Order: sequence, then structure tokens, then C-alpha cells
Amino acid sequence: MLPGVFALCWLVGLGACAVFVQQPHDVVVVAGQPVTLPCSITGFHGMVLWVKDGLALGVNRDLSGYPRYDVIGDHSKGEYHLLIQRTELGDDGSFECQGIQAGIRSRPARLTVLVPPDDPVIIGAPIVSLRAGDPLNLTCHADNAKPAASIIWIRNGEVLNGAMYSKTLLRDGQRESTVSTLYISASNIESGQRITCRASNKAAPNGKEATVTIDIQHLPLVNLSVEPQPILEGNLVKFHCSAKANPPVTHYRWAKGGAVIRDVLGDSYEAVVDHSFFTEPVSCEVTNALGSTNISRNVDVYFGPRLAAEPQSLQVDLGSDAVFNCAWTGNPSLTIVWMKRGHGVVLSNENTLTLKAVKQEDAGKYVCRAVVPRVGVGEKEVTLTVNGPPTISSTQTQQALYGEKGQIKCFIRSTPPPDRIAWSWKETVLESGTSGRYTVETVSTEEGVISTLTMSNIVPADFQTIYNCTAWNSFGSDTEIIRLKEQGSLRLAVIIGVAVGAFLALIVLMGTLGAFCCARLQRNLKGVVSAKNDIRVEIVHKDHNAAREPEEHTNMKQMMMERGEFQQESVLKQLEVLQEEEKEFQHIKDPTNGYYSVNTFKEHSTPATSQPAEVRNTATATLGKQRVPTGMSFTNIYSTLGPGPNHRLYDYGGRFVLGMGSSSIELCERKLQRASLSDSSSFQDTQCDSSVSSYSRPDNGYAPFDKASKASASSSSHHSQSSSQNSDLTRPLQKRMQTHV
Repeated sequence: MLPGVFALCWLVGLGACAVFVQQPHDVVVVAGQPVTLPCSITGFHGMVLWVKDGLALGVNRDLSGYPRYDVIGDHSKGEYHLLIQRTELGDDGSFECQGIQAGIRSRPARLTVLVPPDDPVIIGAPIVSLRAGDPLNLTCHADNAKPAASIIWIRNGEVLNGAMYSKTLLRDGQRESTVSTLYISASNIESGQRITCRASNKAAPNGKEATVTIDIQHLPLVNLSVEPQPILEGNLVKFHCSAKANPPVTHYRWAKGGAVIRDVLGDSYEAVVDHSFFTEPVSCEVTNALGSTNISRNVDVYFGPRLAAEPQSLQVDLGSDAVFNCAWTGNPSLTIVWMKRGHGVVLSNENTLTLKAVKQEDAGKYVCRAVVPRVGVGEKEVTLTVNGPPTISSTQTQQALYGEKGQIKCFIRSTPPPDRIAWSWKETVLESGTSGRYTVETVSTEEGVISTLTMSNIVPADFQTIYNCTAWNSFGSDTEIIRLKEQGSLRLAVIIGVAVGAFLALIVLMGTLGAFCCARLQRNLKGVVSAKNDIRVEIVHKDHNAAREPEEHTNMKQMMMERGEFQQESVLKQLEVLQEEEKEFQHIKDPTNGYYSVNTFKEHSTPATSQPAEVRNTATATLGKQRVPTGMSFTNIYSTLGPGPNHRLYDYGGRFVLGMGSSSIELCERKLQRASLSDSSSFQDTQCDSSVSSYSRPDNGYAPFDKASKASASSSSHHSQSSSQNSDLTRPLQKRMQTHV
């Protein structure tokens, strides 16, 4: 059918049958890209005109006014396509293709040119700085976009919501600018984070991005360390100041107790600590561009007590209260003790010491003492002065030489000082100066006042006179009576003391010589081995029953003669014991220091043994304690003492006792020779025990130990020795005292 139409149009005339085979249509193009608007007219060979928004662009292929525009296609086929190269926003509009001779036009075609936004811009990028604690406000704008750009914010791959948008139409009426503002609280932002602004529209569907880095600036964050702690005063300690800051640290400054340490500039400081470091902190100040941070530390330094509040001495009236205050510092915690000087009683453990209703005896020096365990001790002394009547303390009997100048002294303690001091005797009263043979002088000392009455020539009547020393002050008075004694009696006491000392020295010398002789004898006795035995010295009442002594001595002597073995071995042991005792007495004048433990014994119920005959000698025995001479055999000892009325030798249950008058020395053999004594009925194989009483030879037998009688015996120990000699010779012995050394 179409060829038939073309043939008909050919017959009718030129252009009578021209039709659009292709017409332009709406096109959307991104600026900068080419676009072709099609136009094809069949059966038309006249002029073709392109019109944009009602304005002709040119005829046929002549578009000289628009260099980016071209009409392309095969004209012989009626193709007049419009090519726009590198489209611009100005190309946006309505286009038509017209056949002028044929009087035909195409439908209008809308060319829409899209413009992508410019690269987005974040204000302050690429690094946005803010102070720590401040919120973050970011602004991003995307300009010159058609249509207007859309903006989103992204952090760590996540879209941040809450941004605010605004659009602005540009002067060309086609493009727009978009602005987006993002608010982030301080708690939701960290330094170093990256936040992206992405802008997109139809021309740039993938969008364009801009990124910013968040830089949170802050004052220096400071940490001050102290090593070592705790530390003893006088040792070295190191301070280290570590800081984190943005911007970086520019300066360090050190101070102690507020005073700047100018010679230290770095981040470390070393010092030898004392007590002040405990109360005065060391500070480190770190500075950067934003400002400074200061931090301080006290040192846990151990130091001894130091006085914080010094106590003051007090002067109070009699009967008033005295209150002392004392404060100490120390580390670790200290203990405060209040004491009176010279007394061991703790009066208070508080800072305050209160003495209620003071008396004159309360006067004196008081000590406030502070103790820091394992560190040190400190103390402060104060004086309490009690206002009251004078107190006189003087010797009531004072001495002087007949015919010489004599003095009587009166010592007065008085607060306030005495107003008046007077001496009086017989009818005479003298306060100061000289009156006849008498002169009064008064001297003040730190402890009190000394008033001296001087007599120029002592006469016998002076020793019979009573002297009064009286002192007065505003609170009252005190009087002391003083007597004068002739000084000759003192000389006699000195002479007696010297004589006693010489006598004791002679005894020590004799003991030393005896020990020397015994030592020489011991070196000559070879092969004899003995052990030291206990020595018991007994002080006993003299036994006046002389009828039994000869028989007892006779039996003992016979037994000793039969036991020659005892004479050789056991006696040698006794001599060695005596030698050891002599050595002890060289160094100890009185082993009991004047105190004797005296035991009293009651009678035993055991019948008395037969009495040996008493061996007598012409030698005279000495009363009291006598020592057996050392360096002699037992036989020689016996022969030296001789058979006399005061020398007796007894066998007391395995102990040999050499009796001498009212005293006896018991030679105690702990281990008797079993081999040599086993067949004797007179000796027992027993050990000596100092805790068991020795034999007492009353008429009716042995006396058992009585603890109850021990106390009564102690009080009578001094009288026992002297009374034993003067006792009734016919009275039987009821009690016996012994002293153990």
C-alpha cells in the first residue's frame, strides 16, 4: 500500500504526500554527554528546519550558530537527525523538526539535561578539631546540581540519622545547592573517627563523597606516681609525671607545698624526703596549647614525732586545776604518754593532761612523750609550780666539831618565794646579818632557798640547844626543828667501819692462801678422779649432853680406821670440794647478801643411836662458823682439831659432820663409795640432798622436816648463833636451825 501512496503523491505534486517516518522524542541526558534527536521525512526534498523553544536553529544542515549542533543522516532518504555534542544545561528545552514546503512539523520533544552536583564540601575538612566535652556540628554542601543533590552522613559504614537539610535554587533557575548539618553529642564522638558526606542525584546516582577526620583536643591528662612508698625519712624517692595531651605537651612545672622547684623541667623529679613531704604535697603541672593540668601527691613518709603544739609550764594556786596541752605529729600514727619526771605512772594518753585540785606534792616536771612504733620517740618537759605555803626539808640532826665553826642549813621550797625566813633559839630570833657568834645567810637556787645559820665557835651549850627555822609567804608558813650533834661520834663510826673492812680483807686473804695450798696438794695426788659435791653449812644449837659425845666419837673413829679405803678416796673428794669452795669465797664475801634461809626442824620419833666417846684435845675451838683447813687429809684434820670439848665427829645418815662448838661444817658426799661401805651398818648408800634436813641430835631421836616451822625459824635466824652458847646446859635441844649456802 505504501508504494501506492508514494506513487499517488508523485502524481499530485512535490511535497503533497510528505510524512514523518521518525520524529524526535523526550530525552534525558547528563550534561556533557552527546544526544541525537531523530527526524526522518519521506517524500520530501525541501528545506527542513529545527526549532528549539520556538526559535529556528538553522535550515537543513546549516547550524552555524550552534557549533555543537549538527544535522546528520542521509538526506536522500529524508533523514535530518539533530546531533548535540557535549550537552550543556543550556541545551535543555523543547525541540521540533519542521518541513517548511510541506508545511509539516513533528511533535515537540523535551530534552532534559541533568547536572551532577559538584564535589561535596565539609566545612573544616579534612580535620575538624574540637575541645573535649564539646558537641560536634558538621556541615556539608553540594552545589550546582540538577536536580538538587541528596546528602547522607556515614560513619564506620553506618548512615547517621538526624541531619538537617536545606536547598537553594541558583540564578539560572535550574540548578540547586543542598546544605546538610549533622549534630553529634560529645559522648558519641571519639578522636580519630572519620565521617563521610555523600551527595547524589539522577546525574550522579553513585554519589560523590567528602570525608573529615575528627580531632578531639583536650587538656593534658596527667598521672603522678611516687616510688617507693611508704618510705622512711631521709631516703630517696622518685616522682614521675606521665601525661597524654592533644595538642602535645609544651611545658612541665614542679612545685612542693606551693613553692616552684625551678631547677626541674622534665617529667621526673627525685628528692631525699623528710617529714615535710607528708604534709606538703608535690605537684606536677603540665601545659599544652589549650591550657594546663595540675596534679599533686603526698608522700607516705615515716618520720619520728615532731612537736605541733608546744606545752607551756604552769603556775597555779594550791587546790586549783592544772591543764597541759601537747600535740605531736608522726607517721605512722603515734601514741602520747604523759608522765611525771621520776615516776613510772602514765597519767594520760591524750593530748591534754588535767590535774584536779593540785597539791604541793604535784609540783615538779612533767613529760609529754610521743612514740612512733619502730621509728622514733620525742618528748617535751614542762614544769608545774604550785603556789602554797613554804615547805622546809632539812636534816633534823646536823653535826659540828667542838671549838670549830659550825653551820646549820635549812632548805626551803616555796612558791611564791618566801617573804621572810627566821632562825630562833632560846630567846633569840635572827632573820639576817650577824648577832654575836651567830650569822644568818640566805642563798637562792633553782630548787629553792637555803638559809644557813653559822656559829663562829661551837661550845657545849650549842649541842643542847633547839634551833627553829621558820619561813613565811602569802599562803602560810612552815617550821623545822634542828638539833646540833657533836661530830666526834662520826669519827668513831668511821674507825669501826675501817676495822670491819680490814677484818673481812684478812679473811679473804687467808681463804686465798688456803686455796693455793689445796691446789698444790691436788696436783701431787695423781689418778684420783672426783666430782664436786654439794656443801651444806649448818648452824646448829650446841648440844650440852656431853655424856653421849665420847661414845659417838669413839665409834666414828673406830669405823674410820676400819675403812681405810674411805680415808684414801672419799676424803680426797672432800678436799677437792673444799678447794672449790675456797675459790668461791675469794670472790663472794657474803653469798647470801645478808639473807639466810633458816629452816626449823621438829624432833623425829626414831630412837637415838648410842653415843660415841668424845675425843678431846687441848686446842681451844673458836665459836661461830669455822672452815676446815684445805690441803690436809681427813686424818690430819682430825688430829689438828684434836679431841676437845667443842670438837665432835658425827655420822648423820651417810653424811660426815665435823662439829666445832655451836657450829658445824657438813661434808656432804653425794655418792659414797658403794664398794667400800656396802658392808657397814653405820653408813647408808644414799645421795646428799640439799632439800632434806640434816640430822639433829636431840635426846629423843631424829627431827622430821616441818614446813610450818620454817617461817618462825626465819625470824629467829639472827638470834640462833648467840643464844646457843648462853642456853641452859641441862635443857634438852628442842629445835635446830640450819643455813644453806
